[in-house]
Amino acid sequence: MKETFIKKLAKVELKNPILIEGLPGLGLVGRIATRYLIKQLKAERFAYLYSPHFPYFVLVSKKGSVRLLRGTFYFWKNQYGENDFILFTGDSQAQTIEGQYEISDCILGFAKQHDVKMIVTVGGYRMEVKDKPKVIAAATNPELLNKALQANAIVSSMGSPIVGTAGLILGLAHFKKIDALCLLGETRGYLPDPMAAKSVLEVLQTMLGFNVDLAGLDEEIAKAEKMVKRLQKIEEKRALQAEEIRKEEGKKVTYIS
Repeated sequence: MKETFIKKLAKVELKNPILIEGLPGLGLVGRIATRYLIKQLKAERFAYLYSPHFPYFVLVSKKGSVRLLRGTFYFWKNQYGENDFILFTGDSQAQTIEGQYEISDCILGFAKQHDVKMIVTVGGYRMEVKDKPKVIAAATNPELLNKALQANAIVSSMGSPIVGTAGLILGLAHFKKIDALCLLGETRGYLPDPMAAKSVLEVLQTMLGFNVDLAGLDEEIAKAEKMVKRLQKIEEKRALQAEEIRKEEGKKVTYIS
C-alpha cells in the first residue's frame, strides 16, 4: 500500500448529506461523540479508508483474526429531516504531516462524490474543566458559525490552532467548495472524556435538528469522573510525600570540617 484509498462496501443514494467526522484525539472526544451517534442512529457502514500513514500494526480480535487500522464511513437516512448523515470515525489519526493532509483530502474527495455541502468535524480543546465543558466553534463562513453560536457554542480564540484532521478538513474544504464547521469540547485531554462528547452532541443536535437520547453517556461520564478523582488523590498523595521528603532533607545537619 503506497497511498490512502477508500474501499466501498455498498452504493447508497443520500439526500443532501452532511458529513460528521470524529477521529481519536484529545480526550477521544471526536471518536466518542461519533461512535455514540452511529450506535444511537443505527447507522450502517458503507466504506473503509485505509492508509500507509496509520501506525504500523494490526488489531487482533478475540478469535485471533487480524485487520489493518482503518477509518469507516457510515450512513444514516433521515426520515424526519432534509439531510441524511455520513459519519466517519476510525482507529487512529495519521502519524505523519503528509498523511494528515492526504487523509483529510481523501475524506473531502469522498464527501464531494456524495454531494456533501457541509462537513462538521469534532474534537477536543485542552482546558482544565471544573463545570460543564463548553464547546468551541470555528467555521469556514460566518453563517455556519452563527448557527453554532445560536446552539450555545462559543467562538474559538484568535490564533488557536486546530491540530489534525479536524482542523485540516476546515482548511482544505474551501478547495472543494464545501462548508465546514469544527466543534471542540473542552477536556483535560489525558483520559477519555464522555462529558465533553455530550456537550458537543448537544450543540450538534440543536444545530442539525435531529433527536438522540444522550442519557446513555451518563454512565460513562460517572465512570470517567471516578477515574479523575482517583488520579487526583494519587497526585495529592505524591505531593504530600514529596513535601515530607523535602522537610526531612531540610532537617539534616551539614558539618564543615
